[in-house]
Amino acid sequence: MRFALVDALVIAAFFAILLAIPVWANRRGANGATDFFHSGRSMPWWLIGISMVAAMTSTNSANLFTQLIREDGLAGNWAWWSFLTGGVLTVFVYAKLWHRLGATTDIAFYELRYSGRPAAFLRGFRAIYLGVIYNLVVMATVLLGAVKLGTVLFDVPAWVVLAVTAVASVLYSTVGGIRGTIYADFYLFTVIIVGAVAVMAFALAQPEVGGFAALMQQTAVVPKFGFFPNFADADALWTVFVIPVAIQWWNVWYSGSEPGGGGYIVQRMLTAKSDGHALGGTLFAQVVQYAIRPWPWYIVAFASLVLFPDLDSIRAAFPHVDPKYVGNDMAYPAMIKFVPAGWLGVVAASLMGALFSTIAAQLSMGANYVVHDVWQRFVHPQAEARERVAVARVTSVALMVVGALLAPLLADAKAGFDLMIMVGAGTGAVFLLRWFWMRINAWTEIVALGVSIVCAVFFQMVGPHVFATPLPFGARLLLTIGVTTVAWLAATFLTAPERPEVIAAFRARVRATGRDIGRGVLWTFLVSVAIFAFMWAVGFALRRFV
Repeated sequence: MRFALVDALVIAAFFAILLAIPVWANRRGANGATDFFHSGRSMPWWLIGISMVAAMTSTNSANLFTQLIREDGLAGNWAWWSFLTGGVLTVFVYAKLWHRLGATTDIAFYELRYSGRPAAFLRGFRAIYLGVIYNLVVMATVLLGAVKLGTVLFDVPAWVVLAVTAVASVLYSTVGGIRGTIYADFYLFTVIIVGAVAVMAFALAQPEVGGFAALMQQTAVVPKFGFFPNFADADALWTVFVIPVAIQWWNVWYSGSEPGGGGYIVQRMLTAKSDGHALGGTLFAQVVQYAIRPWPWYIVAFASLVLFPDLDSIRAAFPHVDPKYVGNDMAYPAMIKFVPAGWLGVVAASLMGALFSTIAAQLSMGANYVVHDVWQRFVHPQAEARERVAVARVTSVALMVVGALLAPLLADAKAGFDLMIMVGAGTGAVFLLRWFWMRINAWTEIVALGVSIVCAVFFQMVGPHVFATPLPFGARLLLTIGVTTVAWLAATFLTAPERPEVIAAFRARVRATGRDIGRGVLWTFLVSVAIFAFMWAVGFALRRFV
C-alpha cells in the first residue's frame, strides 16, 4: 500500500498528540510514587471504563475476531463472549471489594488474605509469573498482530514494526505513569473506533459487497451470521458454546477477564475516586467492550469472506508477505487494501492506537508487579519513590525487548489466544471463592497455579508427541480444569487453614458478606442478558441503517 503525504501527516500528528499527553499528565500530577502508580486515586468512572476497554483492545483483536468468524462464524466469538459473565460478576461483587482492599496491586492481596512464608512465596511467584512470564506471552501475541498489519500496511520487515512499537510504547507508558496512560487511553480509543468505522465503511462500499443489507444476503456470509452455533454439529456445539458458557468464564484465568478481577482491570479500579466510581467504570467497560466496540470488526470480517474467500486469495493479493504469516487472521489487514489515501493514515493511526494501548497496559501492569511485589517487598523494602519509579521504567524496557523477540515464534492470533486460555485453566474458581470461603489458604493457590501450568505445558507441547491422535482443544481444556481443580481442593483440605486473626483482619478490611454474593449473582444474570441483548440490537440496527 502506498501512503500519500496527507497520510504521513496524520500519523505524525497522531504520534505528537500521543507523546504529549503523558508529558502533560506528568506535569499535572504530583510526580510521586502514589501518583505514578495510582494517579492519586482520583479517576472518574467513565475514564476508568474507557481505559479498561482500550487496554483490552489490541491489533490482535480485529485479527482474532476475523479469524473466529471466518472459521466458526459469528458464534465462534463465544470463545470470548463467555467472559462477559465474569466481567459483570466482577462489577457487582468484586469491584467494591478490591477498592476497599486498598492494595498497591492485586498481587498484594496475598499477604492481606494469607500469612507467613507461603503467602510471601505466593506473592513473589505470582508477581514474576504474571508480571513477566505470562505478560510476555500476551505481549508477543499482540505484537504478532502488529507484525501482520505492518507488513501489509507499510511493506516493511517485521523487525521494523517491532522496533517502532517498542520505542513508542515505552515512551508513552513510562513518562506519565498510570495517570498519563489512562488519559492517553481515552485518546487512543477514540482513534481506534474512528479507524475501525472507516475500514467498515470502505469495505461495505466495494461493488462485490454492495452495502450491509446486501452483504448479509451473500452465500458466503449467510451460514456465518448466527448468534449460536449449529446445534446439530456436536463438536462445534461443545467447543464453541457449551464449554465457554458453562465452564470457561468462571474457571479460566485470562488477562483482562480474570474471574473476580485482576491485572490491569484491578490496577484501574485502584485509581478510582470511590467504590462507586470503581463499580461504574468496570460496568461501563463491559457494555462498551462487548456490545459496541467489536461490530465494525465483525462487519469487515463478513466482507472479507466475499472479497478474500480463502487463503490463496490473500496470498495472491500480498505476494510480498512472508507465507508463514498468512492465515485467516490476516484477512483483516488485507481488507485495509480498500481504504483510500487520506483515510489510510487515520486507519494506520487507529491500529497503532490499538497496539500501544494494550502494550502500555501490559508494561504498566508488569512494572507495577515487579516494583511493589518483588523489588519493594523482597529486594529493597526501604526503596524511595524515585527508586521505585526508576525500577518500573527499566522493567518496562526489558519486557518490551523480550516480548518483541518472542512475537515471531507464534503462528496466528487463535494460537496465542488458546495458549493463554490453557495456562489459566482451572484456577478461576479459586479467585472467585477466596474472598468468601475462608478455608482456602495460600497452598490452595500455589497448587492451583503450579498444576495448571504443568498441565498446559504437557497438553500443548508434550501431548502432540505422546498421543497418536491429537486431542481437540476442548478436551485439553477440560482435562486441565479437572486435574487442577482436584489438586487445589486436595491441597485445601490437606493443609492447615489460615490463622483466625488474619482472616478477621481481612474480613474487617473488605467487609464482604453473603449478601454480596446473592445480590451480585442476581444482578450478574440480569445485566449479562441485557448486554447480550443490547449487543444483538446494535447488530440489527446496523443491518437496518448502514
